[in-house]
Amino acid sequence: MRKSIFSLLLILLIAGFSYRSSACTNFIITKGASADGSVMITYSADSHVLYGELYYRPARDWPAGSMLDVIEWDTGKPMGKIPQVKHTYSVIGNMNEHQVSIGETTFGGREELFTQKGAIIDYGSMMYISLQRSKTAREAIKNFGELTEKYGYASEGESFSISDANEAWILEMIGKGEGQLGSVWVARRIPDGYICGHANQPRITTFPLNDPENCIYAKDVISFARSKGWFDGKDEEFSFSDTYAPVTFSGARACEARVWAMFNRVNSSMGQYEDYAMGYLVKGKWGYTTNRMPLWVKPDKKVTVHDVMNLMRDHFEGTKMDMNNDIGAGPFRAPYRWRPMTWKIDSVDYICERATSTQQTGFVFVAQSRNWLPDPIGGIFWFGVDDTYTMVFSPMYCGMTKVPEAYKVGNGDMLHYSPTSAFWTFNLVTNWAYTKYDYMIKDIQPLQQGMENKYIEQTTTGIDKKATELYKKDKQAAIRYITDYSVKTGQATVKRWQELFQYLVVKYMDGNVKKEKDGKFETNPYGVPVMPSQPGYPDWWLKEIVKQHGDVIKQTGK
Repeated sequence: MRKSIFSLLLILLIAGFSYRSSACTNFIITKGASADGSVMITYSADSHVLYGELYYRPARDWPAGSMLDVIEWDTGKPMGKIPQVKHTYSVIGNMNEHQVSIGETTFGGREELFTQKGAIIDYGSMMYISLQRSKTAREAIKNFGELTEKYGYASEGESFSISDANEAWILEMIGKGEGQLGSVWVARRIPDGYICGHANQPRITTFPLNDPENCIYAKDVISFARSKGWFDGKDEEFSFSDTYAPVTFSGARACEARVWAMFNRVNSSMGQYEDYAMGYLVKGKWGYTTNRMPLWVKPDKKVTVHDVMNLMRDHFEGTKMDMNNDIGAGPFRAPYRWRPMTWKIDSVDYICERATSTQQTGFVFVAQSRNWLPDPIGGIFWFGVDDTYTMVFSPMYCGMTKVPEAYKVGNGDMLHYSPTSAFWTFNLVTNWAYTKYDYMIKDIQPLQQGMENKYIEQTTTGIDKKATELYKKDKQAAIRYITDYSVKTGQATVKRWQELFQYLVVKYMDGNVKKEKDGKFETNPYGVPVMPSQPGYPDWWLKEIVKQHGDVIKQTGK
């Protein structure tokens, strides 16, 4: 009976997971914009069917003639085979042993470019193949171009964040459609000291044509558009984004708004672009949008790794789109809106905001690359699963050779619950918190912030130093050391969150709030629980109930 009751509770808590959504968020921080000189990229892999787990691909030497099976990342579909290289690098999540990291967001773009017969390289395969073959961000960019040119591009339009310990790039790519294999793309290096981002809308507009140090692009990126009749101006006037995926209302409001919200938190001048983020577009020649925000901004002050983690936690707080402040948040102000995002009432179309923090996150990371440390130690892949607002980033060194059991591929999946998995543990806490959000978030976030601060302190003041000392004497001993730390810390993170779930269930059961004293639930002198608090609903919510139902529930006879 106990097992069946728990299973029913679990089903009720996760009933919302059902639909696929290609919607992710990436932020890019150069070393000159970070407080410690590290390069960072973030990636929130958001999907209603993506199970959050930590991938690991060990380094390996391959015999001559070896072939690589290309498997589509989203679907698991076999796409074909390509020749394997002589040696592949180890990869933990989306970061390899040389501190190269890659993230993405899907923007779609012109539908006639979505498919091309014979193409076998999808965006996910391209990322993970390139991570296994690249020592620098520039090498990864080269691999992107060569893979799609040889084997075709089998995905919709994508924006990519690509970084190493010294540089950070944004690359945007779309296929050529039927008739020819390959892709058209542009990559721009983010100027040192600046921050960039993308969220399902391509952001590269015009770009320098003769600056290979800072801008690399497919040789036919402009001529291909001309051949399709999409552009007839001067080359220097060509905008990648406006040509291959023009901004629409939804492209601004549901996508660009997330980047704007991040920019707005680090740069005090971004208020001038709020109208653009809300979807008010001004169109000019060739249909190009003329009131777009900049591709990158300089932060008012340099950001720490913890600042970057918290930038991934946003519901448009303090803006017109703040998700805490309308009736859709419910009586306990949960800044979430269940899908679908768009809806219609009395022939009028409406939307729900799409924020950076969202319920359908599979996994999320902050990849931190530090050029003053040996590569296996310099890269920390700060990893977590589920909603960024209520999860914990746990440190995974890029040179580690083993994954914590809680995050391991195969420990549960989207349709099979595992009590030992990180994904299910964090979802239990998060989905329970959605029921009485403004109460429970006050229990969750202090613990979250404290754990992350502790991990940052541990790595920077202790683990880095000891691992580096070991590395000078015995590289394998250093690898074992950072692996052991990463695995133990990951497991400890999940164990603490399991304890948190138990605490929250006990404290907030049945809409009550149990009283606490001296760090324990309060009892009378005989050990019996005292009467819990019953805070009920806020007055503004009760007034709404009266408006809609007051005639029925009004106490008569008084």
